[in-house]
Amino acid sequence: MKILISLLQHIGKPAMPIVKEGEMVNRGQLIAVPNGLGANVHSSVQGIVEQVTENFIEIHGPDDQPKDYVKIKDTFNHLETIKEAGIVGAGGAGFPTHIKLSTSLKGGFAIANAAECEPNLRHNIKYIEENPEIVVKGLKYVMEITSASKGIIAIKPKNKRALINIAKIIKDDPSIEIKYLSDMYPSGDERVIVRELLGVELKPGQLPLEANAVICNVETLKNITLAIEERKPVIDKDITVGGRIQGAESGKVLFDVPIGTMVKDLIKQVGKPIKPHGEYLIGGAFTGFHGYENSPITKTSGGIALTMPFPKEERNVGLLLCECGGGDQRLREIAEGMGANVVASTRCKRMVKVGERYRCDKPGVCPGQAEKVLELKKNGAEVLLIGSCQD
Repeated sequence: MKILISLLQHIGKPAMPIVKEGEMVNRGQLIAVPNGLGANVHSSVQGIVEQVTENFIEIHGPDDQPKDYVKIKDTFNHLETIKEAGIVGAGGAGFPTHIKLSTSLKGGFAIANAAECEPNLRHNIKYIEENPEIVVKGLKYVMEITSASKGIIAIKPKNKRALINIAKIIKDDPSIEIKYLSDMYPSGDERVIVRELLGVELKPGQLPLEANAVICNVETLKNITLAIEERKPVIDKDITVGGRIQGAESGKVLFDVPIGTMVKDLIKQVGKPIKPHGEYLIGGAFTGFHGYENSPITKTSGGIALTMPFPKEERNVGLLLCECGGGDQRLREIAEGMGANVVASTRCKRMVKVGERYRCDKPGVCPGQAEKVLELKKNGAEVLLIGSCQD
């Protein structure tokens, strides 16, 4: 098997390799360390380092891989354990978790984000259904580390089996409660969670810390529990694979996929591609990005979808951009796939500039876009590609 491990699986700079080409590595072995803001990177397989570049470490190993792994070294506290394990936000941009949890939340909240609001993903909910105790333990560790007084599990009421199973685990623990999220996109956005569950409206660019809270994705909590209790580094990833694949059209969940596994190898595990098909979409339907059959799975990969072919469009296209969905680059990729000519673009009227980027003023509360539609039409657009989340 061939594994391609990215050195940039987190916010910050690429990690620095500490292994050389030709070196034998074991599953779980530390192979790269942070270069400033970042996280440790470990080998997900046993094998030989074939190539080391500024961005990747390529490892070749036997298909029959051991289940055991090199355990992370002993540490003085849980926060150091999380750092050693290389844990980053598994459901978002990959912010290093040991930095996020380096805070005091006395009287505050630790929140488990179980929204899984991307319509094509379901591995988080399935994990809660099968292993609710691991997620609850992770939340309790976060509460302990940050001194949070209250734990909240944020989840949609439609996920009944997950709700029942996790409710059984916390029924005798008054410090943790379940709170419901709306069944809409982007209910998993941190600012939406803080607004809906805590009643605090964060401004664009503000973090949950402003509301005396931290929010961790379900898989991040899983990784915290496994690091603390089993000394396991982040070497595997849960993935939803679906789309135009025989037997996996509605999505198939794969647990503990070795990080660095290539898209084409994952698709082979679940079925045969259905032809014709479109692009390899990595991530969710709203926020995913164009990938390739040789693209590797990272610590933040959520899903793989083999899409339908893009419909052809000969009319002039206008782009309506939103923070919660496809940005300018993504919509232009789609337009190119349709063979369409982009003549104009504009942003949802809720978008405000914060620093060097545009942010949504109130995610999940979408305004009418008549004014923006007329603007695009005036500039020559005959049809629209819309990246907004609800309207």
